[in-house]
Amino acid sequence: MLWSLFLLAVSGFTSATILPGNSEVAFLLYLNYYPNSWFIALCVVSFANTLGSMSSYLITYFIPSQKFSTKYVEYVKKYGSPLLFFSFVPIIGDALPLIAGWLKLSTFWCIFFIALGKITRYCIILAGFILFNS
Repeated sequence: MLWSLFLLAVSGFTSATILPGNSEVAFLLYLNYYPNSWFIALCVVSFANTLGSMSSYLITYFIPSQKFSTKYVEYVKKYGSPLLFFSFVPIIGDALPLIAGWLKLSTFWCIFFIALGKITRYCIILAGFILFNS
């Protein structure tokens, strides 16, 4: 079981970076084999996925600010850290922490909204698993 949790964490972390990793499938597989350990699986995958997004944030946080503007940068400037709730969305979600780090948004609020979005996504997946397996 510990090995499975480690692999779930690796999948969760890589899924939040530009590296490939399908954490939703790994989470569902884990739940299929260890359904009574749903809470620990939810905590592990949510934490690892949040950590992956924060690694992207930190990479760009230390890049010197330059004049750079795109539609996505303007959205993040306008809506700030709460927009990071949507960091779980495929493709655009990977870019949000990168932009937030580059704009040097508050680390605390970035962690908060990223984690909130990630936990919400995995709770929805968990609810679907429970609904379809009962």
